[in-house]
Amino acid sequence: MASLPYMLKIMPKPFAASQSSANPAPANPLVVALAYDGLCTFEFGVAVELFGLPRPEMGEGWYRFAVAAIEPGELRATGGIRMMADGGLDLLAQAGTIIVPGWRGADTPVPEALCEALRAAHARGARVLSICSGVFVLAAAGLLSGRRATTHWRYTDKLKALYPDVEVVPDVLYVDGGTVLTSAGSAAGIDLCLHLIRRDFGSEAANRVARRLVVPPHRDGGQAQFIERAVPEVHESARLGPLIDRMRAELGKDFPIAVLARSVGMSERTFLRRFEAATGTTPARWLLGERLARARQLLEESTFGIEQIADIAGFGSTQTLRHHFRQQLSTTPAAYRATFGRMPTAGDAPADAPAMAGAR
Repeated sequence: MASLPYMLKIMPKPFAASQSSANPAPANPLVVALAYDGLCTFEFGVAVELFGLPRPEMGEGWYRFAVAAIEPGELRATGGIRMMADGGLDLLAQAGTIIVPGWRGADTPVPEALCEALRAAHARGARVLSICSGVFVLAAAGLLSGRRATTHWRYTDKLKALYPDVEVVPDVLYVDGGTVLTSAGSAAGIDLCLHLIRRDFGSEAANRVARRLVVPPHRDGGQAQFIERAVPEVHESARLGPLIDRMRAELGKDFPIAVLARSVGMSERTFLRRFEAATGTTPARWLLGERLARARQLLEESTFGIEQIADIAGFGSTQTLRHHFRQQLSTTPAAYRATFGRMPTAGDAPADAPAMAGAR
């Protein structure tokens, strides 16, 4: 079992938002979140928490934030909250990034004025980002036609039926299409927003914001978020917990199912069922996710070469590492380091930028 962490009080060093040449600050730092009658409170709160809080430690180049109402007057939000916005749809013409925090319903019409404002803003160069059911607003505006997109697992079939020209990716946390980004269920909006911060300012900035939120800076995995049990039952946790810790600490080893099952005193069938109930995935996919997470960490924070990273992370060869980066992240290790690395290594030439995050 892992030992308990020490409690340390550390004053962070000042962070210059434009310090990384690999991740220059966005040309237009204004983030505008939409507000509407029936506003999804959690999704809106994600936008505010990630982009709307004062963060003096991040420097002068950090985001600015405003709220644009899509209809006049006082707005009602889920939970009985009433709110007034900073302005109307005219704010979208000034935005560098626009966030659609959910929507009133998959079958609820999207006002044409909103669609026109989104199309105009996107054509001008603004990025548009949806959280959860907000994808239906982007689809209604025609911004997802011919593109990949995702949404909450409950809505994927509906999105496919209503917008057959959208390539719906049902098993990821988010899809980054460059200037159009979509997230899965509500909490996946945090993952997507942290990803955008990483894109704009680098991994150190994303890590700092994640630390303030007390969330992982990157959460690997897909929409196996709706697992049967969040943790193993008490009588199993003493067996599965140490096993998972050992697998995580020994990523370079092979873990045959028969050996794993025997080590915790279960049959193979019982072990597979209970491992998936506890983690939301199979041992093989869990191990791949852990190896990818380790490789990404090393690409972001170390100067190790790609071959050394492949060995440390348990992939065994650079070919295997590149294969899984292509398959799972739609990029290469070198391109990932060029985009997110704090200490780029000479010779790691950038290729195509990451297009999608989240394991399939």
